[in-house]
Amino acid sequence: MEDNSNVISSVHSTVFKESESLEGKGTKIKGYDFNQGVNYSQLLKSMVSTGFQASNFGDAIEVVNQMLDWRLADEVIPEDCDERERDPEYRKSVRCKVFLGFTSNLISSGVRDTVRYLVQHHMVDVVVTTAGGIEEDLVKCLAPTFKGDFALPGAYLRSKGLNRIGNLLIPNDNYCKFEDWIIPIFDQMLKEQNEEEISWTPSKVIARLGKEINDESSYLYWAYKNNIPVFCPGLTDGSLGDMLYFHSFRSPGLIIDIVQDIRAINGEAVHASPRKTGLIILGAQEFDGSDSGARPDEAVSWGKIRGSAKTVKVHCDATIAFPLLVAETFASRRNKCVETER
Repeated sequence: MEDNSNVISSVHSTVFKESESLEGKGTKIKGYDFNQGVNYSQLLKSMVSTGFQASNFGDAIEVVNQMLDWRLADEVIPEDCDERERDPEYRKSVRCKVFLGFTSNLISSGVRDTVRYLVQHHMVDVVVTTAGGIEEDLVKCLAPTFKGDFALPGAYLRSKGLNRIGNLLIPNDNYCKFEDWIIPIFDQMLKEQNEEEISWTPSKVIARLGKEINDESSYLYWAYKNNIPVFCPGLTDGSLGDMLYFHSFRSPGLIIDIVQDIRAINGEAVHASPRKTGLIILGAQEFDGSDSGARPDEAVSWGKIRGSAKTVKVHCDATIAFPLLVAETFASRRNKCVETER
């Protein structure tokens, strides 16, 4: 009998190990109470205590708000800084430098309008995207994209001259309009290169296209207006590349220098001091080894992010998460400022 008691006691101590108290050490899990009515701001605030990806989303809101709150005045004044950096008013005016990166599919989707809002109101300082993230913005100014279905068969769509991006449909005619619009601009750029010795880079080309489109629905238009650099290292990897290819036969000689742009984009980070930098990256999935989809800790291993930086990754469709993130960070702050001015 005594042996059985010892066995039970041993098993009990193994299974029911005494817990370390978590009181005061972490957030208690609690969701939103709809008995309080429907308050979307409070619903989004409750995400941080909901658990799983909702908590990651809540953490992301907090991290972005920390970016937006930061001022140089929050930092201790180093002994070796110049007089301007010692000025209290100057220190209050210096904000975090925000980089925004995204893949092309998000510009194909309605998230384009969220990106446009941020750029229009100069809420981000640097934009980095893919070729599709450039051309889809411009194409949408010329003709619309339509809602389709993920299951529409490719052969059927091809016979109808329709291109599918997920559950979005883009008629081939849209790209014909794009070609008609952009080729004369390339002609003019080539003329300026030859006659005025202008050296084109991907970011300069993008700024020029933003100027030429002259459409307030375009985030590239607002980037041009607000002098926000838009970098696209793979500018030829899409319809833009096709247009440059066709143009090279029709009017050869246009040169786009990617080396100048790699200096420029690196300079945006290297010379950000005394500002801190913050990054918002909308990308792919971690399992496929994509750099944009990797956990932030992987970037730490490459020296791209400091080990001391506060990071969070949200595993969620960006078309759902990003507009909600913007609503509870950038947009809510701007709305409060507008109301205060009234």
